[in-house]
Amino acid sequence: MTAPTISSHGDPEAQGTRIERGLVTFLLVTMILLPAASTVSRRLLGRELPGSAVLAQHITLWVGFLGAMLATASGRHLALSTLDVIPVGWPRTAAWFLGQAVSAAVTALLAWASLELVKVEWTGFGQVAFGIKVAWSQLVMPVGFAIMALRFAWRAGAPCESLRCWGLRVAAALIAAGAFLLGSAVPGPALTWILSILVLLAFLLGAPVFVAMAGLAMVLFFRDAGDPIAVVAVPTATFNLVSSATLPAIPLLTAAGYVLAEGGAARRLVRAYKGIFGWMPGGVAVMATFVCALFTTFTGASGVTILALGGLLLPALLEDGYPEDFSVGLVTAAGSLGLLFPPSLPVILYGVVAQAPIDHLFIGGLVPGLLMIVLVAAYGVLVGVRSRAPRQAFHPREALAALWDAKWDLGLPTLVVVAVGSGFATVVEAAALAAAYALVVELLVFRSIGPVRDLPRVLVHASTLVGSVVILLGTALGLTSWFVDAEIPTRLVEWMTAHVHSPALFLLMLNAVLLVLGSVLEIYSAIVVLAPLVAPLGVAYGIEPIHLGVVFLANLELGFLFPPMGLNLFLSASRFNKPLPYLYRKAFPFLLIMSAGVLAITYLPAITTGVVELLARD
Repeated sequence: MTAPTISSHGDPEAQGTRIERGLVTFLLVTMILLPAASTVSRRLLGRELPGSAVLAQHITLWVGFLGAMLATASGRHLALSTLDVIPVGWPRTAAWFLGQAVSAAVTALLAWASLELVKVEWTGFGQVAFGIKVAWSQLVMPVGFAIMALRFAWRAGAPCESLRCWGLRVAAALIAAGAFLLGSAVPGPALTWILSILVLLAFLLGAPVFVAMAGLAMVLFFRDAGDPIAVVAVPTATFNLVSSATLPAIPLLTAAGYVLAEGGAARRLVRAYKGIFGWMPGGVAVMATFVCALFTTFTGASGVTILALGGLLLPALLEDGYPEDFSVGLVTAAGSLGLLFPPSLPVILYGVVAQAPIDHLFIGGLVPGLLMIVLVAAYGVLVGVRSRAPRQAFHPREALAALWDAKWDLGLPTLVVVAVGSGFATVVEAAALAAAYALVVELLVFRSIGPVRDLPRVLVHASTLVGSVVILLGTALGLTSWFVDAEIPTRLVEWMTAHVHSPALFLLMLNAVLLVLGSVLEIYSAIVVLAPLVAPLGVAYGIEPIHLGVVFLANLELGFLFPPMGLNLFLSASRFNKPLPYLYRKAFPFLLIMSAGVLAITYLPAITTGVVELLARD
């Protein structure tokens, strides 16, 4: 899954307004400083900064909506990439228009519903901190949704000539205006069916995932309540995100990863791991595996790993005599490793959605994540021996110099693990320390990022990912609210427990379902859609929540390689200019190897829970 391709991808730094880019940069920097300063204050003075935690949560809402507005302008919302299979010409133009017009309509209706929410809160006395009213924080929602609606309407005319462009844009704007006015109407049963079909069709034609979730949720609330005000449940669920104490960790760790990636961490890590492993049989393959895994922990998205490291690792593997087929498959597979390690964003997102302790998820994922890396690296050693790949002599001085050069990059995950595991800081505070650490390293130590020239651009890019994830999470919670009202999770648990009696069989079914859905859905979408349904099932079968969470994420990690829709397969085909059937064949051995690892993680729960229980006893 990715964004559509008709003039859709733009540079976020060149999109939106200067006010949006400046404000999101300021807010991200403020978010980094607040929890970090609160941690230091608590340790040195014995008290936290008053209101800092709550203020950071509300700033996350603003960063999320500003990032979502920029993602709309640059076409970077998570969506199906189905437009490429539609014939060029009027069919593709019509499909593009429908997707953008429906997106404009849904966000316009969300703007109306958010405005109603603000009206209710405006007369209240709720405060965030420092005299800031809750309603003032909520204002970003109707304004943000309204701007997104206008931008979707503008983008509706992207694939046409100038005169027709304006016609399509005006038509999309009128549709959005009609949706805004629809908030005061009560659609009948026939209209709700039509709206549902339009939303689903638009999703299949490339409308963002959050549009599909919000649109369906509002239609369902419309249908069941028969009252237009019922759609306010969707923005209410989105605003309730700020009640999650761990939510600020998402933008903080995303910013930290983007800063390190922009500062040249990939080059330093390649040199360090080559110095450490280059003397081994298959040492370069081992190096590639570990570098990809560590880089994915920074970025939280394996697609970034393949695109950023492919140009470095593939030539290094080929130069050392590894077969091209194996080399392409290795980089494709290793690009999905590392999602279980701190400070990986998917782990935090799962913890927020499934209400699982994030620190325990990180600790529980250490051994399973290392197992997956070792299995892939071991296969690399085997191929290295068979292909007689040369082994460089071990030079302790060069290895130490390379390791010393990369010490700051290796320090980021170490900082998060030690801070959380020792109880020195909460997950959010550790994330803030990690972001502050990344800024200090790249601005002051390496000086690879200019504070004025580069940093705003990097933070704006990070905010687009944060925005697409936060808006997706918020609207998914709106759909989950309808699931709860309709008792869908309860009915699912009752059906499963009535027909599937063995926890082992349930886990096997879960593996199969997550593998298939993980190949079709983008990982953030899969987490917010599936985790609320899977978590109650795990409780019903007596499966330890941390074990269930690691199994869930490990399966999604494997789904990146599962044909025909695995995301890594598409990205590698694009990055290395190879046909998809070629990638299917070359990634298949790694799919089998990693599947063995996932089965071990699934049926040997001590791999996950052992470390957590050991630390709990201490």
